[in-house]
Amino acid sequence: SVWLNRTCSGHLFASGDPRKEQAPRPVATMGDEPHHECGFAMLRLLKPWEYYKEKYGTSFYGLNRMYLMMEKQRNRGQDGCGIANVKLDVPPGVKYIHCEKSIAADPIKDVFERVQKMGHAGLQRAPPEALITPPEGGPPQVDPLWVKEHVPFAGELFLSHVRYGTDSDNSIDRCHPVMRESNWMTRSLLLAGNFNITNNEDLFSSLVQIGQHPRELSDTVTLLEKIGHFVDKENNDLYVKYSATGQAPRTCFSLIAENLNVARVLRRASSDWDGGYC
Repeated sequence: SVWLNRTCSGHLFASGDPRKEQAPRPVATMGDEPHHECGFAMLRLLKPWEYYKEKYGTSFYGLNRMYLMMEKQRNRGQDGCGIANVKLDVPPGVKYIHCEKSIAADPIKDVFERVQKMGHAGLQRAPPEALITPPEGGPPQVDPLWVKEHVPFAGELFLSHVRYGTDSDNSIDRCHPVMRESNWMTRSLLLAGNFNITNNEDLFSSLVQIGQHPRELSDTVTLLEKIGHFVDKENNDLYVKYSATGQAPRTCFSLIAENLNVARVLRRASSDWDGGYC
């Protein structure tokens, strides 16, 4: 399944004689033409990894689809591009989140070329025991299960973003997705969006009041940590609930992964946001 963002503009005023009262234009809707706000896309591969290798002949089907979706949104932002990938159901010790960003002259091309090179380099490192012979014959191929565990950007979930900068700081740190990593998988976050928060200082202060020390005063970091606070709270509440029934810690976190209420987390985190976002 694929989810693409919609335009999320606030009220705009028509050009003309500044002495005359200007009527606001309506908020943009799904049917409006896209303008120059940031663009993002998410892709979730629903079938087993080997299905895509067998049908499309590549270990990077998802990555190729993401490239096409970001090219279609090139007009939405050319200041930067980022892509993140999440591997589901991998054993402990395997890196399950990869993220790359670029602010090159052609950031989409640059970031996807680098990611492709990383992927192909990973395939070249496959040991002999990771090679399998196809049932129909032919040259040996790398086992898709080995690819998933050892090759970057070989997971099932992709999130990508093109940036249209609204300030003068066009740095890698301003590119999305932004990440909040944890050894507990249910506390890790990736955030990419199209927003302009107008009460950022108030949100920052609310994080300080609960004891956090945000690393910078920016709407992206503030929203990430705001959501992260309620993700942590949801995890803590569920852990207390399941451990009280005598469940082992590892079982508790498996139950948390199955029952964490993402909608409730977002409702709580966004209750005091002010601005335009989607």
